[in-house]
Amino acid sequence: MKILVLPGDGIGPEITSATLDVLTATDKLLGLQLQYESHDIGLASLAATGTTLPDHVLERVEQTDGTLLGPVSHYSYPPRSEGGINPSAELRTRFKLYANIRPCRSRADLSVLRTPMDLVIVRENTEGFYSDRNMYAGSGEFMPDSDQAFSIRKVTAEASRRVARAAFELARTRRKKVTAVHKANVVKLSDGLFLREVRAVAADFPDVELEELIVDATAALLIRSPERFDVLVTTNMFGDILSDEASELSGSLGLGGSVNAGDTLCAAQAQHGSAPDIAGQDIANPTSLILSAAMLLDWRGRRDSNENLTRAAAVITQAVDTVLDNTATRTSDIGGTLGTADFAAEVCRVIEQNGATR
Repeated sequence: MKILVLPGDGIGPEITSATLDVLTATDKLLGLQLQYESHDIGLASLAATGTTLPDHVLERVEQTDGTLLGPVSHYSYPPRSEGGINPSAELRTRFKLYANIRPCRSRADLSVLRTPMDLVIVRENTEGFYSDRNMYAGSGEFMPDSDQAFSIRKVTAEASRRVARAAFELARTRRKKVTAVHKANVVKLSDGLFLREVRAVAADFPDVELEELIVDATAALLIRSPERFDVLVTTNMFGDILSDEASELSGSLGLGGSVNAGDTLCAAQAQHGSAPDIAGQDIANPTSLILSAAMLLDWRGRRDSNENLTRAAAVITQAVDTVLDNTATRTSDIGGTLGTADFAAEVCRVIEQNGATR
């Protein structure tokens, strides 16, 4: 398996390096024959080439077996006309990575919830309220004068249908329930279209329960009754906000894995941002990107019927769980003392130890 590695900005290079250490330890244990091809993107690429996302990098996305994407500081980029392309948005829209899959599972003594959480949010990834990327040309945001700003929300039947199918297929492997999250009482046309397509897909999955829930009620129930949820499917911005809430409730935003998946391509990406204020200090928590890389292996393994890759994903996830269960081997953001590299080294040690006792 050849992985395209794009370290990104801020803490991206540090947590990417930590993730590659974990992948290498797993490869050594299971003989995965992983290969890595690394390229600069973001601010480093902008300084060297005049663009944050060179064409030669985009070409490699379809030519490799998966992408490991570090966080990017796109808020600090210049306009697109000056080379400031958001790599995350570009990969999602150009390669139709329509499903952002974000599992959230409570961590012992880290979660603030009264009852455990074990759910997955499947977020539509290419349109919605993300007006910087939902038009064929230009932005869906515009200002007719200096005192008025408009933003267009785009919801299509095709995008709604394909993300709904991804959610139902996932629910079929879990507890067989999908919650469609919407605001159709206010945005009646766009969320009405989204719900129409979700219901149509649900008809193909009679063994999976469909629940429909307004987004603000969902936000409250994630706190009060997280156990009621299995798989949630929703539009782009609602999914982004709810998944951050759920991850924080389950332990920390830095503990949730995430992949952007399409029909034939997948990119692993941490849930959090680039945190430039702590870059280079070896204090960033690499858990999210490590678990995202495990999800990438699992996605590829299931798609290619490669049990070794799916096993590798389980090995990494179990090792991360073991390290996080021990308060002495956590990073400082969640009460521990380890830095980025030492945390990764501890995960590698657990992987190697588990391999020795097989």
